[in-house]
Order: sequence, then structure tokens, then C-alpha cells
Amino acid sequence: MIEKAPFGNTGHLSSRVIFGAAALGAMKQERADATLAKLDPYGINHIDVAARYGDAELRLAPFLKTRRQDFFLATKTGMRTADRALAEIKASLERMEVEQIDLIQMHNLTKAEEWEVAMGPGGALEAFIEARERGWVKFLGVTGHGTYCPEMHIRSLQAFDFDAVLVPYNFSMMSNAAYARDFEQLYALCQEKGVAMQTIKGMALRRWQDDDGEKRFSWYKPITQPDAIKRAVDYVLSRKGLFFNSTSDARLLDTVFAAADAPVSSPDDRAMLADSTNLGVEPLFVRDVSDDVLVE
Repeated sequence: MIEKAPFGNTGHLSSRVIFGAAALGAMKQERADATLAKLDPYGINHIDVAARYGDAELRLAPFLKTRRQDFFLATKTGMRTADRALAEIKASLERMEVEQIDLIQMHNLTKAEEWEVAMGPGGALEAFIEARERGWVKFLGVTGHGTYCPEMHIRSLQAFDFDAVLVPYNFSMMSNAAYARDFEQLYALCQEKGVAMQTIKGMALRRWQDDDGEKRFSWYKPITQPDAIKRAVDYVLSRKGLFFNSTSDARLLDTVFAAADAPVSSPDDRAMLADSTNLGVEPLFVRDVSDDVLVE
């Protein structure tokens, strides 16, 4: 079984691999059901979805009808104003046919101008607090992509006591000195405050190129070689307090879950460098050049 750890100060022991339900977004219900059946054998008890992940919330509804109590359930809204955010939270509850979400998160809050709206008067934060008061949600969080993400999360945590953050973390990004510095500052702050720290893009290879012929199940190309996936998973799980959000490419879930279920090895920088060279790993995000997602 995949190791469980305290999810920040929420009181929940979450599997250190969180199921990224973006994988369900374009699936028919039958395939979604088969994908969700993969969670129990590995003890995965935490699901992360978002309002904008296609039909993912709808695909979760039949599963949650009988299994809601077994899973920590997180979703996200990209709405920045209070009225629109509250409406989307309500819609998420209705789509998943649940009475309460464990964690609601501001989706990709990394642009300064959007931050001012979301965190200011009439902003999404007011909706989050109201949703918590209504009993629609238990905990509040913020997510992000790009090289500004750790810096913006620090700003968010200084402004409000969020319960969780979600941030890119992999060997390639941490090889960038500026990003690594910002990440370490965020990590220290989360450890100090007891904020849960989720990671994404742990097994990202690079952005898609025009001549890539494979089917695309995420906006970036993932690492697919089992040994390299194992090293990428271990890179995250070898660090105390980090959670690994699984890939949106459902074809790779068995390999990812098996990697996390096996004993975790300490990172081997030489092997990771070799993977970067042999597989052609490139940073997903380059500051002020390609610093956001293509679609989400």
C-alpha cells in the first residue's frame, strides 16, 4: 500500500499519491469506473479534480455515491470574483452529487492582477469563506503553475491561512536556481504553518512538439519509461511532507502507482541527469517566455 501522511493540519491521513482526476475528463463512464477501480489496491484515498477538467466531476459522481466517506475530495475553481466562484463551487457539488467538498482551491492563482481580484473585496476568497461557513467545504487552498508559483503562494499564505498549496516540482525545475530558491522558501513556510504541499508535473518530459505523433492525454508530454517514472516518483516522495499528484495520462497510472508502492529510494542526481539527457527532458516553464499552461 502507498504510504499515507498527514495532509497538513487537516487531520486527514492522505495517500502520498493523490489521484489526479483530470485523467477522467474525456472518458466515457465505463472507462472512468475502471480507472477509479485502480485506487483501492494501492490504498489511494485522496482525489483531486477541478471544475474545468472536462467531464471529470461528472465521471466521479457514480463512484462517490457509495464511496464518498472513503476519500478526501478536492476540487478547484478558476473564478476570481465572489459571486462567480460561489456559483462554481455549488455547481461542482451538484455535478459530483455530494453535499460537501473537503478542499476547495483557487485554480492557478499565479498572475498578480488576478491575485488582487481574488484576494480583494468581492473576490473569490470571500466565496471560499462563505462556502466554508455554509458547510459546503471544509478546507481552503490555492494552486499554481509556472515559475512564479512558489513566490505567489508565499504571498497568498502571508495574506490568509490557506490549508493547502499545489506547486510544480520535478528535477528539471529544481535545477533552476531561482525556482529552487523560491520553492525552498515556500516549503519552509508550509512546514512552519502546517500547510499541505501537493506537487504536480512530477513526471513531465517537455511540451508537445509539432512532429510528435502520439495521442495527447495532457497538455504536456509525460515521461513514459518505467525506470525513469520510478526515479521521478521517488524524487518527490523521498522528501518529507510532499504529495505526488498523478498524471492525467491514465495509460501510465498502473506504472505510477506501482512505483509509489515500492520502497522509495533517495534521489540519484546522476541518474536523473542521465534521464534528462537520454529522454530529452526540457523545462515546462521558462520565466516570461512559456510560463503558463497551454490549456487546462
